[in-house]
Amino acid sequence: MENLAKAVIAVMKEVKGMEKNSRVGTGNSAYDGTKDKDVKEIFNEKMAEHGLCVLPTGIEETTQIDRWVDPQYGGQKQSVFTKVKTKYLLLHESGESQEIVGYGHGVDPQDKGAGKATTYALKNALLYTFLTPVGKIEDTDTTHSLSIAQVGNTGAAKQTQTTSPAKAQQAAPAKPQMDLERLNNRLEACVTMSKLSEVYLSFTAAEKTATKETKNAMKTKIELAEPQTE
Repeated sequence: MENLAKAVIAVMKEVKGMEKNSRVGTGNSAYDGTKDKDVKEIFNEKMAEHGLCVLPTGIEETTQIDRWVDPQYGGQKQSVFTKVKTKYLLLHESGESQEIVGYGHGVDPQDKGAGKATTYALKNALLYTFLTPVGKIEDTDTTHSLSIAQVGNTGAAKQTQTTSPAKAQQAAPAKPQMDLERLNNRLEACVTMSKLSEVYLSFTAAEKTATKETKNAMKTKIELAEPQTE
């Protein structure tokens, strides 16, 4: 698959990264994302230039519908949660091809959950296939861990230099980036109180703080969805 490999590498060289230019949601549960339109436009152009296209070939879909009564205004409410696993054929004009996969899910009160899920799946399939970084890229290789320990404290720097690399890394660990979208999606996928509690308790303190609003919203939703006993 030499032709296919060369074309994929050519696209990777030209699509070096994409910005998170869209704010999704409000409050503590809001997060930055990349617009589907932007992803499709850039890959449309670069894949076509190098003789590539993507064809959908299969989908596995699971839908869950939760209904409850609005405690403030009355009337029935519903939430439609759709999860999909998709398959695509990455095809080169030479006839060489490779199957790629995607995963996505979406929540909507009406009939848009499936569209959100499939959109998310294709976007992720493209980004992962071409290893396209999204958002601000910070190259930690340009700053040594010992240099981080030296900032603002000469004495601490001298002491750090005498320690082993392992201890130096423990003194100044790299701060992991929080994937708020993934955390909120995990909470929104819970349908029982026990599962919601299990997932929330598995978070770190910072993750709990960031997702508290979503957790409380899901708690109310699950409580209202549970059958009432007289």
